[in-house]
Amino acid sequence: MRFKTAIAAGLASMLALAGCTGGGAAPTAAPAPTTGAPAASEAPATEGGAGGDVGVFTWWAEGSEKAGLAELEKQFKEKYPNDTFVNLAVAGGAGSNAKAKLAADLENNNPPDSFQGHAGAELFDYISANQLEPVNDVIEGLGAASVFPQNLLDLITVDGNIYSVPSNVHRSNVVWANPAVLEQGGVGNEAPADIDAWLADMQKLKDAGVETPLAVGTAPWTQLHLFESVLLAELGTDDYNGLFTDGDWNSPKVASAVDKYAKLLDFANTGGADDWPQATDMVIDGKAAYNVMGDWAVAQFTEKGKTDGTDYIYYPTPGTDGTFLFLADSFTLPVGAKNPEGAKDWLNLVGSAEGQKAFNITKGSIPARTDVPADDFPAYQKTAMESFSNDKIASSIAHGAATQMAWSADMTTALSKFVSDRDQASFVSALAAAAGTYR
Repeated sequence: MRFKTAIAAGLASMLALAGCTGGGAAPTAAPAPTTGAPAASEAPATEGGAGGDVGVFTWWAEGSEKAGLAELEKQFKEKYPNDTFVNLAVAGGAGSNAKAKLAADLENNNPPDSFQGHAGAELFDYISANQLEPVNDVIEGLGAASVFPQNLLDLITVDGNIYSVPSNVHRSNVVWANPAVLEQGGVGNEAPADIDAWLADMQKLKDAGVETPLAVGTAPWTQLHLFESVLLAELGTDDYNGLFTDGDWNSPKVASAVDKYAKLLDFANTGGADDWPQATDMVIDGKAAYNVMGDWAVAQFTEKGKTDGTDYIYYPTPGTDGTFLFLADSFTLPVGAKNPEGAKDWLNLVGSAEGQKAFNITKGSIPARTDVPADDFPAYQKTAMESFSNDKIASSIAHGAATQMAWSADMTTALSKFVSDRDQASFVSALAAAAGTYR
């Protein structure tokens, strides 16, 4: 299957995803295996686990992500005492460092037993390189489309085979703000209507003596994370999603997004925040008014003892209200894993209702499963569940849902150059060239 065909199908299914989650009726049939993968009844779990080391590779090495992984590790040890969890996490937000090491390990036939990947286009790279085993039997044993939205399963399915187990769903387009800093600048807590109104508020903050209205990490992926929200705000959901199939990257709307992104950077810090935790901490500590980050940031506020609605507020990035900018983490079974049965123990935990509840409450995300009640989740996650059920869906660039890794890497290179030289025409041309290469 060609990438353009695969991603077009995935985007179409994600547009249909609204209404299929959050306790609503879910489809009841899973995609049928086509390569003879054993049914769940043919592969019963070993009592206490298969035994041996189970190496799990992630980039969850800091902040709330690390805490979420620790919660899963705790549950894994309790449920599978025969197995020994081996944490192979590599630091670097969005997997910027981890993916390079993982690529080398896979190339050298030294895979972990399971690794984290983003559902969507990113997984296609591994599948097309024949580096992943199907996990149809695990998904079916977990309940298949009776518990996972069929449309989400479509994003991890190629030619009838499912290649990972979704652990969570995240929202990318969230502004986190410090009400005390907003009050200092005479700016209210209501979400600005669009990027222009948001820029006007930042100017008010600057005039009132707020040195850094907008916190942005210096890690290139955090800059791409912000840029995708600006693209969505300027293009709207349909045109944004169209960029990854047959949309025009040379359009006036893309040029407008680039211009407004440059203006946002004029209000941002030039250092002091290497990655997302540091940028989020700038808001927590009152050193910045705003940060655009995925909803894993909510756990950062919780860990620092901050109170929702008092110490921090949140809303969709201005101009994107009504759209859930989507990404999802999922776990795989690599070809050549040393302990494939132990890896399946891990996948069964990750995909279980108990595992998803504990993990997502800690991490700030929402369960990929539809049968995990919202009652026990904090306020933010409840709003995310509602949005994911009812709003339009768009796919994240920075987090592997919309683009292949090589495509997003080219975009990141072009963006890093733009952050330095602010050459808008050159940046737009580079974006269009990357689309021409990979679509």
